[in-house]
Amino acid sequence: MSKDRLYLFDTTLRDGAQTAGIEFSLEDKIAVVRLLEELGVDYIEGGYPGANVVDDAFFSEPRTKRATFTAFGMTKRSGRSAGNDPGVQAILNSKASAACFVGKAWDHQVKLALGVSPEENLKNLAETVAAGVAAGKQVLIDCEHFFDGYKANPAYALKFVETAIKAGARWAVLCDTNGGAMPSEVEAIVGAVLMVAPGDKLGIHAHDDTGQAVANSLAAVRAGVRQIQGTLNGIGERCGNANLVTLIPTLLLKPVFADAFETGIGPDRLSEITRVSRAFDDLLNRASDRQAPYVGASAFATKAGIHASALAKDPATYEHVPPESVGNERSVMVSQQAGKSNLQTALKRHGIVLEKDDPRLERLLRTVKEREARGYSYDGAEASFVILARDVLGTLPEFFEVESYRASVERRHNAKGQAVNVTEAVVKIVVDGERLMSVAEGNGPVNALDLAMRKDLGKFSAEIADLELVDFKVRILDGGTGAVTRVLVESRDGTGERWYTIGVSANIIDASFEALYESITYKLLKTRGTAA
Repeated sequence: MSKDRLYLFDTTLRDGAQTAGIEFSLEDKIAVVRLLEELGVDYIEGGYPGANVVDDAFFSEPRTKRATFTAFGMTKRSGRSAGNDPGVQAILNSKASAACFVGKAWDHQVKLALGVSPEENLKNLAETVAAGVAAGKQVLIDCEHFFDGYKANPAYALKFVETAIKAGARWAVLCDTNGGAMPSEVEAIVGAVLMVAPGDKLGIHAHDDTGQAVANSLAAVRAGVRQIQGTLNGIGERCGNANLVTLIPTLLLKPVFADAFETGIGPDRLSEITRVSRAFDDLLNRASDRQAPYVGASAFATKAGIHASALAKDPATYEHVPPESVGNERSVMVSQQAGKSNLQTALKRHGIVLEKDDPRLERLLRTVKEREARGYSYDGAEASFVILARDVLGTLPEFFEVESYRASVERRHNAKGQAVNVTEAVVKIVVDGERLMSVAEGNGPVNALDLAMRKDLGKFSAEIADLELVDFKVRILDGGTGAVTRVLVESRDGTGERWYTIGVSANIIDASFEALYESITYKLLKTRGTAA
Protein backbone atom coordinates (compact mmCIF):
# COMPACT_ATOMS: atom_id res chain seq x y z
CA MET A 1 0.00 0.00 0.00
CA SER A 2 1.18 3.50 -0.79
CA LYS A 3 1.62 5.83 2.16
CA ASP A 4 0.17 9.31 2.53
CA ARG A 5 2.72 12.11 2.57
CA LEU A 6 2.95 14.22 5.74
CA TYR A 7 4.57 17.66 5.46
CA LEU A 8 6.54 19.12 8.37
CA PHE A 9 6.36 22.88 8.83
CA ASP A 10 8.83 24.49 11.25
CA THR A 11 7.96 27.83 12.82
CA THR A 12 10.86 28.06 15.30
CA LEU A 13 12.04 31.37 13.83
CA ARG A 14 8.57 32.94 13.86
CA ASP A 15 6.24 31.52 16.50
CA GLY A 16 9.20 30.18 18.47
CA ALA A 17 10.70 33.67 18.48
CA GLN A 18 7.84 34.74 20.75
CA THR A 19 9.32 32.66 23.58
CA ALA A 20 10.05 34.78 26.64
CA GLY A 21 13.80 35.40 26.91
CA ILE A 22 14.64 34.40 23.32
CA GLU A 23 15.79 36.94 20.74
CA PHE A 24 17.17 35.61 17.47
CA SER A 25 19.89 37.64 15.75
CA LEU A 26 20.35 37.42 11.99
CA GLU A 27 23.27 35.05 12.54
CA ASP A 28 21.15 32.93 14.90
CA LYS A 29 18.45 32.61 12.25
CA ILE A 30 20.95 31.51 9.62
CA ALA A 31 22.36 28.92 12.03
CA VAL A 32 18.88 27.57 12.89
CA VAL A 33 18.03 27.20 9.19
CA ARG A 34 21.17 25.11 8.78
CA LEU A 35 20.07 22.81 11.63
CA LEU A 36 16.56 22.49 10.21
CA GLU A 37 17.90 21.66 6.75
CA GLU A 38 20.08 18.96 8.30
CA LEU A 39 16.96 17.54 9.90
CA GLY A 40 14.98 17.67 6.65
CA VAL A 41 11.73 19.56 7.39
CA ASP A 42 9.61 20.62 4.40
CA TYR A 43 8.88 24.24 5.33
CA ILE A 44 10.91 26.78 7.31
CA GLU A 45 8.96 29.85 8.41
CA GLY A 46 11.62 32.48 8.95
CA GLY A 47 9.73 35.38 10.50
CA TYR A 48 7.69 38.45 9.61
CA PRO A 49 9.08 40.69 6.82
CA GLY A 50 8.44 44.35 7.56
CA ALA A 51 8.15 43.77 11.31
CA ASN A 52 11.78 44.47 12.27
CA VAL A 53 15.26 45.04 10.91
CA VAL A 54 16.43 41.46 11.51
CA ASP A 55 13.55 39.90 9.59
CA ASP A 56 13.94 42.40 6.75
CA ALA A 57 17.60 41.40 6.40
CA PHE A 58 16.78 37.71 6.73
CA PHE A 59 14.25 37.82 3.90
CA SER A 60 16.48 39.90 1.63
CA GLU A 61 17.82 36.71 0.05
CA PRO A 62 16.79 33.04 -0.19
CA ARG A 63 17.89 31.18 2.94
CA THR A 64 17.03 27.55 2.24
CA LYS A 65 18.39 24.97 -0.16
CA ARG A 66 15.85 22.19 0.28
CA ALA A 67 12.98 23.38 2.45
CA THR A 68 10.32 25.83 1.26
CA PHE A 69 11.35 29.25 2.58
CA THR A 70 8.22 30.81 4.11
CA ALA A 71 7.35 34.33 5.22
CA PHE A 72 4.61 35.16 7.73
CA GLY A 73 2.19 38.05 8.00
CA MET A 74 -1.42 39.11 8.33
CA THR A 75 -4.19 39.15 5.77
CA LYS A 76 -4.83 42.58 4.31
CA ARG A 77 -6.43 45.30 6.35
CA SER A 78 -9.92 46.56 5.62
CA GLY A 79 -10.21 49.76 3.64
CA ARG A 80 -7.28 49.13 1.33
CA SER A 81 -6.37 46.72 -1.42
CA ALA A 82 -3.77 43.98 -1.04
CA GLY A 83 -1.58 45.98 -3.44
CA ASN A 84 -1.67 48.96 -1.05
CA ASP A 85 -1.21 47.03 2.17
CA PRO A 86 2.43 47.43 3.36
CA GLY A 87 2.35 44.23 5.39
CA VAL A 88 1.11 42.09 2.53
CA GLN A 89 3.52 43.68 0.08
CA ALA A 90 6.51 43.14 2.41
CA ILE A 91 5.78 39.42 2.28
CA LEU A 92 5.12 39.28 -1.46
CA ASN A 93 8.30 41.24 -2.22
CA SER A 94 10.47 39.10 0.03
CA LYS A 95 12.71 36.29 -1.24
CA ALA A 96 10.45 33.69 0.37
CA SER A 97 8.80 31.24 -2.01
CA ALA A 98 5.77 30.72 0.26
CA ALA A 99 3.59 33.14 2.19
CA CYS A 100 1.76 32.16 5.38
CA PHE A 101 -1.01 34.66 6.20
CA VAL A 102 -2.84 34.57 9.50
CA GLY A 103 -6.54 35.40 9.63
CA LYS A 104 -9.18 35.07 12.33
CA ALA A 105 -11.50 32.10 11.93
CA TRP A 106 -13.67 32.92 14.97
CA ASP A 107 -16.39 35.47 14.22
CA HIS A 108 -16.30 36.72 17.83
CA GLN A 109 -12.60 37.62 17.48
CA VAL A 110 -13.24 39.19 14.06
CA LYS A 111 -15.69 41.67 15.56
CA LEU A 112 -13.77 42.13 18.84
CA ALA A 113 -10.18 42.47 17.61
CA LEU A 114 -10.58 43.63 14.01
CA GLY A 115 -13.76 45.63 14.31
CA VAL A 116 -15.09 44.43 10.96
CA SER A 117 -17.99 42.25 9.93
CA PRO A 118 -17.48 38.50 9.48
CA GLU A 119 -18.34 38.89 5.80
CA GLU A 120 -15.71 41.57 5.26
CA ASN A 121 -13.15 39.36 7.01
CA LEU A 122 -13.83 36.60 4.46
CA LYS A 123 -13.49 39.10 1.61
CA ASN A 124 -10.12 40.28 2.95
CA LEU A 125 -9.03 36.65 3.25
CA ALA A 126 -9.94 35.81 -0.35
CA GLU A 127 -8.25 38.92 -1.75
CA THR A 128 -5.05 38.26 0.21
CA VAL A 129 -4.84 34.68 -1.02
CA ALA A 130 -5.46 35.80 -4.60
CA ALA A 131 -2.70 38.44 -4.33
CA GLY A 132 -0.24 35.84 -3.02
CA VAL A 133 -1.05 33.38 -5.79
CA ALA A 134 -0.76 36.14 -8.42
CA ALA A 135 2.69 37.00 -7.02
CA GLY A 136 3.82 33.42 -7.58
CA LYS A 137 3.90 32.46 -3.92
CA GLN A 138 2.64 29.23 -2.43
CA VAL A 139 -0.01 30.49 0.00
CA LEU A 140 -0.81 29.09 3.43
CA ILE A 141 -3.52 30.41 5.74
CA ASP A 142 -3.20 30.08 9.50
CA CYS A 143 -6.80 29.86 10.69
CA GLU A 144 -6.37 31.61 14.03
CA HIS A 145 -8.64 30.59 16.95
CA PHE A 146 -10.04 27.87 14.72
CA PHE A 147 -11.04 25.26 17.32
CA ASP A 148 -12.63 27.78 19.70
CA GLY A 149 -14.25 29.42 16.69
CA TYR A 150 -15.66 26.11 15.50
CA LYS A 151 -17.10 25.33 18.93
CA ALA A 152 -18.76 28.78 19.03
CA ASN A 153 -19.90 28.99 15.39
CA PRO A 154 -19.14 25.92 13.26
CA ALA A 155 -20.63 27.37 10.07
CA TYR A 156 -18.35 30.45 10.09
CA ALA A 157 -15.19 28.52 10.94
CA LEU A 158 -15.86 26.09 8.10
CA LYS A 159 -16.66 28.96 5.73
CA PHE A 160 -13.29 30.50 6.58
CA VAL A 161 -11.44 27.33 5.58
CA GLU A 162 -13.58 26.89 2.46
CA THR A 163 -12.95 30.51 1.38
CA ALA A 164 -9.17 30.12 1.75
CA ILE A 165 -9.06 26.92 -0.32
CA LYS A 166 -11.37 28.23 -3.04
CA ALA A 167 -9.25 31.39 -3.36
CA GLY A 168 -6.18 29.24 -4.11
CA ALA A 169 -4.49 28.57 -0.76
CA ARG A 170 -2.29 25.47 -0.81
CA TRP A 171 -2.87 24.87 2.89
CA ALA A 172 -5.46 25.91 5.46
CA VAL A 173 -3.86 25.36 8.87
CA LEU A 174 -6.19 24.79 11.82
CA CYS A 175 -4.82 26.62 14.85
CA ASP A 176 -5.42 25.76 18.49
CA THR A 177 -4.36 29.27 19.35
CA ASN A 178 -4.79 29.20 23.13
CA GLY A 179 -3.73 25.55 23.46
CA GLY A 180 -6.92 24.53 25.23
CA ALA A 181 -8.31 21.89 22.88
CA MET A 182 -8.48 18.22 23.82
CA PRO A 183 -7.29 15.45 21.43
CA SER A 184 -10.82 14.04 21.17
CA GLU A 185 -12.14 17.47 20.22
CA VAL A 186 -9.41 17.96 17.63
CA GLU A 187 -10.12 14.62 16.01
CA ALA A 188 -13.87 15.23 15.85
CA ILE A 189 -13.56 18.79 14.54
CA VAL A 190 -11.02 17.86 11.86
CA GLY A 191 -13.49 15.20 10.74
CA ALA A 192 -16.06 17.93 10.22
CA VAL A 193 -13.62 20.13 8.30
CA LEU A 194 -13.02 17.28 5.84
CA MET A 195 -16.57 17.90 4.63
CA VAL A 196 -15.46 21.23 3.10
CA ALA A 197 -11.74 20.68 2.35
CA PRO A 198 -9.57 17.63 1.55
CA GLY A 199 -7.07 16.46 4.14
CA ASP A 200 -4.10 17.03 1.83
CA LYS A 201 -4.86 20.75 2.04
CA LEU A 202 -5.22 20.89 5.82
CA GLY A 203 -2.63 21.45 8.54
CA ILE A 204 -2.53 21.58 12.34
CA HIS A 205 -0.88 24.26 14.51
CA ALA A 206 -1.11 23.30 18.19
CA HIS A 207 0.03 25.13 21.31
CA ASP A 208 1.03 23.31 24.48
CA ASP A 209 -0.95 25.10 27.21
CA THR A 210 -2.45 21.82 28.45
CA GLY A 211 0.68 19.80 27.66
CA GLN A 212 -1.11 18.15 24.72
CA ALA A 213 0.27 19.92 21.64
CA VAL A 214 1.98 16.74 20.41
CA ALA A 215 -1.10 14.64 21.20
CA ASN A 216 -3.38 17.14 19.44
CA SER A 217 -1.11 17.17 16.38
CA LEU A 218 -1.16 13.37 16.17
CA ALA A 219 -4.94 13.33 16.66
CA ALA A 220 -5.30 15.76 13.76
CA VAL A 221 -3.14 13.54 11.56
CA ARG A 222 -5.21 10.48 12.43
CA ALA A 223 -8.32 12.47 11.57
CA GLY A 224 -6.98 13.52 8.16
CA VAL A 225 -4.68 16.59 8.13
CA ARG A 226 -1.45 16.21 6.20
CA GLN A 227 0.68 19.09 7.46
CA ILE A 228 2.04 19.51 11.00
CA GLN A 229 3.40 22.80 12.32
CA GLY A 230 5.75 22.95 15.30
CA THR A 231 9.08 24.15 16.63
CA LEU A 232 12.46 22.76 17.66
CA ASN A 233 12.30 21.58 21.28
CA GLY A 234 8.77 22.94 21.52
CA ILE A 235 9.71 26.58 22.10
CA GLY A 236 7.02 29.21 21.65
CA GLU A 237 4.77 31.72 23.33
CA ARG A 238 3.47 30.89 26.81
CA CYS A 239 3.89 27.09 27.18
CA GLY A 240 5.27 26.60 23.69
CA ASN A 241 4.28 24.90 20.45
CA ALA A 242 4.05 21.30 19.33
CA ASN A 243 7.54 19.86 19.66
CA LEU A 244 8.79 18.62 16.28
CA VAL A 245 11.68 16.85 18.00
CA THR A 246 9.11 14.62 19.71
CA LEU A 247 6.70 14.40 16.79
CA ILE A 248 9.21 13.36 14.12
CA PRO A 249 10.48 10.17 15.82
CA THR A 250 6.92 9.23 16.73
CA LEU A 251 5.82 9.57 13.10
CA LEU A 252 8.80 7.56 11.83
CA LEU A 253 9.13 4.87 14.49
CA LYS A 254 5.63 4.09 15.73
CA PRO A 255 3.83 1.63 13.39
CA VAL A 256 0.44 3.31 13.76
CA PHE A 257 1.94 6.29 11.91
CA ALA A 258 4.98 4.82 10.14
CA ASP A 259 2.89 2.19 8.34
CA ALA A 260 0.42 4.77 7.03
CA PHE A 261 2.50 7.92 6.43
CA GLU A 262 5.83 9.04 5.06
CA THR A 263 7.76 12.28 5.57
CA GLY A 264 10.81 13.81 3.92
CA ILE A 265 12.99 12.49 6.76
CA GLY A 266 14.74 9.14 6.47
CA PRO A 267 16.55 6.99 9.06
CA ASP A 268 19.89 8.76 8.48
CA ARG A 269 18.41 12.17 9.23
CA LEU A 270 16.41 10.81 12.16
CA SER A 271 19.64 9.56 13.74
CA GLU A 272 20.81 13.20 13.83
CA ILE A 273 17.81 14.51 15.76
CA THR A 274 19.41 14.29 19.21
CA ARG A 275 22.45 16.22 18.00
CA VAL A 276 20.25 18.85 16.31
CA SER A 277 18.10 19.25 19.42
CA ARG A 278 21.10 19.75 21.71
CA ALA A 279 22.90 22.00 19.24
CA PHE A 280 19.80 24.19 19.17
CA ASP A 281 19.82 24.43 22.96
CA ASP A 282 23.50 25.37 22.83
CA LEU A 283 22.66 28.12 20.35
CA LEU A 284 19.98 29.35 22.77
CA ASN A 285 22.61 29.23 25.53
CA ARG A 286 20.50 27.01 27.76
CA ALA A 287 20.70 23.53 29.25
CA SER A 288 18.93 20.75 27.39
CA ASP A 289 15.99 19.03 29.07
CA ARG A 290 17.48 15.78 30.37
CA GLN A 291 14.06 14.09 30.38
CA ALA A 292 12.95 15.21 26.93
CA PRO A 293 11.35 12.31 25.01
CA TYR A 294 13.71 10.53 22.62
CA VAL A 295 16.58 13.07 22.83
CA GLY A 296 17.06 13.77 26.54
CA ALA A 297 20.20 12.58 28.30
CA SER A 298 17.94 10.53 30.60
CA ALA A 299 15.60 9.27 27.87
CA PHE A 300 17.41 5.91 27.84
CA ALA A 301 19.05 6.07 31.27
CA THR A 302 18.57 3.27 33.78
CA LYS A 303 20.10 2.89 37.23
CA ALA A 304 21.95 -0.28 38.10
CA GLY A 305 19.89 -3.15 39.49
CA ILE A 306 17.00 -5.20 38.22
CA HIS A 307 16.22 -2.81 35.36
CA ALA A 308 19.80 -2.85 34.11
CA SER A 309 19.82 -6.64 34.31
CA ALA A 310 16.62 -6.83 32.26
CA LEU A 311 18.01 -4.36 29.73
CA ALA A 312 21.06 -6.54 29.21
CA LYS A 313 18.80 -9.46 28.31
CA ASP A 314 16.25 -7.51 26.27
CA PRO A 315 16.61 -3.74 25.71
CA ALA A 316 12.95 -3.48 24.66
CA THR A 317 12.01 -4.20 28.28
CA TYR A 318 12.54 -0.54 29.16
CA GLU A 319 13.26 1.09 25.78
CA HIS A 320 10.33 1.72 23.46
CA VAL A 321 12.69 2.41 20.52
CA PRO A 322 16.42 1.72 20.01
CA PRO A 323 18.32 4.80 21.31
CA GLU A 324 20.63 4.83 18.29
CA SER A 325 17.62 5.27 15.96
CA VAL A 326 17.34 8.85 17.24
CA GLY A 327 21.07 9.39 17.77
CA ASN A 328 20.84 9.00 21.54
CA GLU A 329 22.58 6.42 23.72
CA ARG A 330 21.81 3.97 26.46
CA SER A 331 23.12 5.14 29.81
CA VAL A 332 23.76 2.09 31.99
CA MET A 333 26.88 0.49 33.39
CA VAL A 334 26.28 -2.68 31.37
CA SER A 335 27.55 -1.49 27.98
CA GLN A 336 29.37 1.34 26.22
CA GLN A 337 28.54 0.07 22.73
CA ALA A 338 25.88 2.70 22.08
CA GLY A 339 28.37 5.43 22.95
CA LYS A 340 30.86 3.97 20.48
CA SER A 341 28.21 3.84 17.77
CA ASN A 342 27.47 7.53 18.24
CA LEU A 343 31.16 8.38 18.04
CA GLN A 344 31.55 6.34 14.87
CA THR A 345 28.66 8.25 13.28
CA ALA A 346 30.11 11.62 14.29
CA LEU A 347 33.60 10.65 13.04
CA LYS A 348 32.20 9.40 9.74
CA ARG A 349 30.68 12.85 9.09
CA HIS A 350 34.25 14.14 9.04
CA GLY A 351 35.80 11.37 6.96
CA ILE A 352 37.27 9.44 9.89
CA VAL A 353 36.43 5.72 9.86
CA LEU A 354 37.24 3.53 12.85
CA GLU A 355 36.09 -0.02 13.60
CA LYS A 356 34.18 -0.57 16.83
CA ASP A 357 36.95 -2.75 18.25
CA ASP A 358 39.65 -0.15 17.52
CA PRO A 359 41.23 0.70 20.93
CA ARG A 360 41.54 4.33 19.86
CA LEU A 361 37.74 4.56 19.72
CA GLU A 362 37.52 3.45 23.34
CA ARG A 363 40.17 6.03 24.27
CA LEU A 364 38.27 8.77 22.44
CA LEU A 365 34.98 7.78 24.09
CA ARG A 366 36.62 7.91 27.50
CA THR A 367 38.13 11.32 26.75
CA VAL A 368 34.80 12.74 25.55
CA LYS A 369 33.03 11.48 28.68
CA GLU A 370 35.72 12.95 30.93
CA ARG A 371 35.49 16.32 29.21
CA GLU A 372 31.68 16.30 29.29
CA ALA A 373 31.91 15.80 33.05
CA ARG A 374 34.02 18.99 33.19
CA GLY A 375 31.40 20.99 31.25
CA TYR A 376 32.23 20.47 27.57
CA SER A 377 29.39 19.76 25.15
CA TYR A 378 30.26 18.69 21.63
CA ASP A 379 26.73 18.38 20.17
CA GLY A 380 26.80 22.06 19.28
CA ALA A 381 30.56 22.39 18.68
CA GLU A 382 31.51 19.92 15.98
CA ALA A 383 34.68 21.79 15.01
CA SER A 384 36.00 21.29 18.54
CA PHE A 385 35.00 17.63 18.34
CA VAL A 386 37.04 17.22 15.15
CA ILE A 387 40.07 18.76 16.84
CA LEU A 388 39.67 16.59 19.96
CA ALA A 389 39.22 13.44 17.86
CA ARG A 390 42.29 14.11 15.74
CA ASP A 391 44.30 14.93 18.86
CA VAL A 392 43.34 11.64 20.57
CA LEU A 393 43.87 9.68 17.33
CA GLY A 394 47.29 11.30 16.84
CA THR A 395 46.42 12.96 13.51
CA LEU A 396 46.22 16.60 14.62
CA PRO A 397 49.00 18.75 13.13
CA GLU A 398 50.61 21.25 15.49
CA PHE A 399 50.34 24.38 13.37
CA PHE A 400 51.46 26.77 16.09
CA GLU A 401 52.05 26.86 19.82
CA VAL A 402 50.71 29.53 22.13
CA GLU A 403 53.53 30.30 24.51
CA SER A 404 51.55 32.81 26.58
CA TYR A 405 48.86 35.45 26.42
CA ARG A 406 47.76 38.38 28.53
CA ALA A 407 44.64 40.56 28.48
CA SER A 408 44.13 43.74 30.48
CA VAL A 409 41.12 45.98 30.92
CA GLU A 410 41.67 49.52 32.12
CA ARG A 411 38.99 52.04 33.04
CA ARG A 412 40.29 55.61 32.92
CA HIS A 413 39.36 59.16 31.97
CA ASN A 414 40.34 60.59 28.62
CA ALA A 415 41.48 64.15 27.91
CA LYS A 416 37.86 65.35 27.96
CA GLY A 417 37.30 63.84 31.38
CA GLN A 418 35.07 61.08 30.03
CA ALA A 419 35.27 57.58 31.52
CA VAL A 420 36.49 55.09 28.89
CA ASN A 421 37.46 51.42 28.86
CA VAL A 422 40.68 50.38 27.15
CA THR A 423 41.34 46.70 26.50
CA GLU A 424 44.70 45.38 25.35
CA ALA A 425 45.87 41.85 24.62
CA VAL A 426 49.34 40.42 24.10
CA VAL A 427 49.80 36.97 22.54
CA LYS A 428 53.14 35.15 22.11
CA ILE A 429 53.08 32.39 19.49
CA VAL A 430 55.74 29.98 18.18
CA VAL A 431 55.55 28.97 14.50
CA ASP A 432 58.26 26.63 13.16
CA GLY A 433 60.54 27.58 16.04
CA GLU A 434 60.06 31.31 15.43
CA ARG A 435 58.66 33.30 18.36
CA LEU A 436 56.09 35.92 17.35
CA MET A 437 54.47 38.51 19.62
CA SER A 438 51.36 40.49 18.74
CA VAL A 439 49.62 43.30 20.58
CA ALA A 440 46.11 44.54 19.83
CA GLU A 441 43.39 46.68 21.33
CA GLY A 442 39.77 45.65 21.04
CA ASN A 443 36.22 46.06 22.26
CA GLY A 444 36.68 43.89 25.31
CA PRO A 445 39.25 41.19 26.13
CA VAL A 446 37.87 38.53 23.77
CA ASN A 447 37.91 40.83 20.77
CA ALA A 448 41.40 42.04 21.68
CA LEU A 449 42.70 38.45 22.03
CA ASP A 450 41.08 37.48 18.73
CA LEU A 451 42.72 40.41 16.93
CA ALA A 452 46.11 39.83 18.57
CA MET A 453 46.20 36.11 17.82
CA ARG A 454 45.35 36.66 14.15
CA LYS A 455 47.54 39.72 13.73
CA ASP A 456 50.66 37.71 12.98
CA LEU A 457 50.51 33.95 12.55
CA GLY A 458 53.60 33.77 10.44
CA LYS A 459 53.28 31.57 7.36
CA PHE A 460 49.63 30.85 8.23
CA SER A 461 48.49 34.49 8.19
CA ALA A 462 47.22 34.41 4.61
CA GLU A 463 45.26 31.21 5.26
CA ILE A 464 43.22 32.79 8.05
CA ALA A 465 42.78 36.21 6.44
CA ASP A 466 39.07 35.56 5.71
CA LEU A 467 38.35 34.09 9.15
CA GLU A 468 35.70 36.03 11.05
CA LEU A 469 34.22 35.62 14.51
CA VAL A 470 30.43 35.75 14.08
CA ASP A 471 28.95 35.08 17.50
CA PHE A 472 30.03 34.56 21.09
CA LYS A 473 27.93 32.95 23.82
CA VAL A 474 28.74 32.47 27.51
CA ARG A 475 27.03 30.08 29.91
CA ILE A 476 27.70 29.75 33.62
CA LEU A 477 27.65 26.04 34.52
CA ASP A 478 27.44 26.47 38.27
CA GLY A 479 26.85 29.38 40.59
CA GLY A 480 29.09 32.00 42.16
CA THR A 481 31.70 34.40 40.86
CA GLY A 482 34.21 31.53 40.62
CA ALA A 483 31.84 29.38 38.56
CA VAL A 484 32.90 27.16 35.67
CA THR A 485 32.15 28.95 32.41
CA ARG A 486 31.41 27.51 28.98
CA VAL A 487 32.06 29.67 25.92
CA LEU A 488 30.71 28.87 22.46
CA VAL A 489 32.22 30.74 19.50
CA GLU A 490 30.75 30.75 16.00
CA SER A 491 33.13 31.50 13.12
CA ARG A 492 32.91 31.71 9.36
CA ASP A 493 35.21 32.26 6.41
CA GLY A 494 35.04 33.48 2.83
CA THR A 495 33.41 30.25 1.63
CA GLY A 496 30.36 30.99 3.79
CA GLU A 497 30.92 27.90 5.96
CA ARG A 498 30.27 28.34 9.66
CA TRP A 499 31.57 26.29 12.57
CA TYR A 500 31.41 26.25 16.35
CA THR A 501 34.19 25.78 18.89
CA ILE A 502 33.99 25.50 22.66
CA GLY A 503 36.07 26.43 25.68
CA VAL A 504 35.52 25.61 29.36
CA SER A 505 37.30 27.10 32.35
CA ALA A 506 36.72 28.75 35.70
CA ASN A 507 38.24 31.82 34.00
CA ILE A 508 36.00 33.31 31.30
CA ILE A 509 38.99 34.74 29.41
CA ASP A 510 40.73 31.36 29.39
CA ALA A 511 37.57 29.63 28.15
CA SER A 512 37.22 32.25 25.42
CA PHE A 513 40.83 31.91 24.36
CA GLU A 514 40.49 28.12 24.10
CA ALA A 515 37.49 28.49 21.79
CA LEU A 516 39.30 31.10 19.66
CA TYR A 517 42.41 28.94 19.43
CA GLU A 518 40.38 25.95 18.25
CA SER A 519 38.54 28.08 15.71
CA ILE A 520 41.83 29.06 14.08
CA THR A 521 43.07 25.47 14.25
CA TYR A 522 39.91 24.21 12.56
CA LYS A 523 40.25 26.86 9.85
CA LEU A 524 43.78 25.64 9.11
CA LEU A 525 42.59 22.01 9.07
CA LYS A 526 39.82 23.04 6.69
CA THR A 527 42.13 25.03 4.41
CA ARG A 528 44.48 22.07 4.15
CA GLY A 529 41.68 19.58 3.48
CA THR A 530 41.93 17.68 6.76
CA ALA A 531 38.82 18.97 8.55
CA ALA A 532 36.26 17.06 6.50
